[in-house]
Amino acid sequence: MEGKILVTYKILCKSDFNLEITLEQLLSNEKVLKAIKGEFAKGIRNITVNMNKNSDCNLKIETQKELYQFEARKDDFADLVSLAEEDANSRKLFKKDCIGIELVDIETINT
Repeated sequence: MEGKILVTYKILCKSDFNLEITLEQLLSNEKVLKAIKGEFAKGIRNITVNMNKNSDCNLKIETQKELYQFEARKDDFADLVSLAEEDANSRKLFKKDCIGIELVDIETINT
């Protein structure tokens, strides 16, 4: 295969935070409910906050990471993780508590 691909990755560390919660879990928290009512229904009494039970809305709370990119040949597709690790090592991106990389995006470059 001829051509190139643009690979985007991020560095993963032990101290990274990653939590996924449902909207139902969020609305069951009394402090969150009070904040919503205070912001959107200020001064109104006897109100409730309801959600659609068919809704599968999830919120993801995670550490914001910087994204890094490099170009690779399409022939190297099977080795992208290794190539991303090599790129991170050459840029000296791995810090003390960093444990690896995560591929975020892979896109074809038309040349």
